[in-house]
Amino acid sequence: MLDDISQAVLAREEVLKYPREQVHAYLDELRTTQRHKFYRALQHPLYPILRKIERKHENLHHVTTAVRSHRIVYASNHKSHTDYLVEPLVLDDNGIRPPLIAAGINLFGGPLGLIHKHVTGAIPIRRNTKDPAYLVTLKAYVGEILKKHDLFFYPEGGRSYSGELKPVKTGLFNAALSADRSDLVIIPTAVAYDLVLEDRILAHQRSKKRQRPFSREVAEMVRYAVGYRSRAFVTFGAPIPVANIDVHSRTDVLELTRLVRARIGAQYKVLPTAIFAAAMRPSIARRDLEARIDHLLEELAARRANLGVTSGRQAIDEAAEALETRGIVVAERGRFRVRERVVLRYYARTIEHLLVTTGRTH
Repeated sequence: MLDDISQAVLAREEVLKYPREQVHAYLDELRTTQRHKFYRALQHPLYPILRKIERKHENLHHVTTAVRSHRIVYASNHKSHTDYLVEPLVLDDNGIRPPLIAAGINLFGGPLGLIHKHVTGAIPIRRNTKDPAYLVTLKAYVGEILKKHDLFFYPEGGRSYSGELKPVKTGLFNAALSADRSDLVIIPTAVAYDLVLEDRILAHQRSKKRQRPFSREVAEMVRYAVGYRSRAFVTFGAPIPVANIDVHSRTDVLELTRLVRARIGAQYKVLPTAIFAAAMRPSIARRDLEARIDHLLEELAARRANLGVTSGRQAIDEAAEALETRGIVVAERGRFRVRERVVLRYYARTIEHLLVTTGRTH
């Protein structure tokens, strides 16, 4: 028996053009259920990982105000598989209604896939398909979902393998706009970590074309979780109203995506590990590194970056031990030397979009 959302999708004029069996198959794949009581209980079996990540949030008032009278689409950068846990739990910790989550279909295999589909309310997305029947069904499904739920998605289309903020894709923006809700707003959301759990996996992978099976990544993440500790800063931006944006205008949609990306980038928390990595040389004396960081901080402050550190001394005090423990740098006789150049560059690139002069982190 079809649920209300599926029936509404099948009744849409644009969907009727495609074979019903094909649309039914895609709807079965997309259909998701959120059982909030069980969702909260998931924090306990996932506690071994979650306890290693201290959740922090900024500007939550943008959400608490908007949620009273608006339908919300959260658009976030994507750093880690832990984003799917950390960001919704920040909302849940503060009593904010839980959004459904758009996630890559690669996350839906095995037991974790069942949890996503039947508990957390995650919608599996085929990111690279060009099948028009799928794209129309997805667009219609998201449009109908937004009549009842908020939505959380990652417009970069996947995690950043290089560390940098990637260009955003328009697909789910188009789908959200098709909901045709006058009360719809987009809240740009930025997540930043002192240390990303799968930093080595991402940094050495570099290209999605060489992406490994998710089950293998999970096994490696568990291994790298030994001794892992990090803060996660989730920063919410001012709501962007979209009622006046024409979903049929490519120019309007592109301007919206660029605005959202710019807001996400501006909100991104500059943490000690990132600024340390951006200033680091293959080998450098502590005092010279401190001076380089101070110079970068002046540049970032002039651009009104969201600074989580105020001096070179503080950055080194807070980042050096974490990076040493991770095996990324080593300290010897008052000097720092790089051990994992590729991973260090990954962290440096996380703030590259905020710096006037690019290339210094390569």
